[in-house]
Amino acid sequence: MSFPKVVLGGGLLVGLLAAPPAEARFGKKSDSNETSKPVHKASAIGARDDDDSKKDDENKNRSAKRTTVSSTDDSFEFSDSSASDDAAALILGAVFELLFRGMGEAIASTGTHHGHDIDAADAQPQRNSLRHAVPFSFRAGVLASPVEGGMGVDFDVGWDVRRFGVDLRLSRLMGTGAGATSRDTRTLGEMHVTYSPFVREDLRMRAEAGVSIVDLPGRVYVGPSLGMSMEACILGPLDVEARFQVTPFPYRQMDVRAGLALHLGSLMLRGGARSLYLDSEVRPPGQNRSFAPEFGMGFTF
Repeated sequence: MSFPKVVLGGGLLVGLLAAPPAEARFGKKSDSNETSKPVHKASAIGARDDDDSKKDDENKNRSAKRTTVSSTDDSFEFSDSSASDDAAALILGAVFELLFRGMGEAIASTGTHHGHDIDAADAQPQRNSLRHAVPFSFRAGVLASPVEGGMGVDFDVGWDVRRFGVDLRLSRLMGTGAGATSRDTRTLGEMHVTYSPFVREDLRMRAEAGVSIVDLPGRVYVGPSLGMSMEACILGPLDVEARFQVTPFPYRQMDVRAGLALHLGSLMLRGGARSLYLDSEVRPPGQNRSFAPEFGMGFTF
């Protein structure tokens, strides 16, 4: 075979090997420059497309998430406010419980009438066993006495340092009958210095001296005042109390009272009777000699 034929045959063989594979199509001419497009997978007739189903599911999930988040936020806000209210109520309840419990324990554990706390015969006497003979004592109380045609309210504060002390009292006499006005109200005051000639565990007697005051509409009277008072133990924490006070001039006043006092720690429950006499020019209208029961409470330390 001649050399040109050999060259021609080799060139044809190389061209066949280098050419791209032919694309067999029916009824359409092949175009090598046409951009290839993704082919959609075939699906059965009447079946929903998978992509559409996925999109619908995603939309539903997003809607559900939005609804769930909104509901969760609302419930969280509601739960948060409820929890705050419950916590505040719990804290206030605990504070009041501690306050009242502390007050109850303080009242029960203080006072002058706890009896004898002496464990041995030669032991020093304790404050709670000295009762009326304590070196220092403080007392305060209020008494109410319904009188004929009115009401009397008495406040007292006093303290004793061994044998000497002070006694302060304020009384309000108010009319409660028909036609009673504020001009019918009388205010009585007493300021006494006291001396106790008898001081024992079960007894204290005081001699009192000072001034008394009566406040009337348009004027005030001040006069000398003398008195005596007594406190004595009769049975355990039960005491008997009595007091007498008189003002001779510039107006006349005589106040007599007696009763019982039950000591519950530092708390006293008191009850008795009171007779109060005042001059006609200073007493409330319609009241002359007033004798009435009285009751109240107080504290002693």
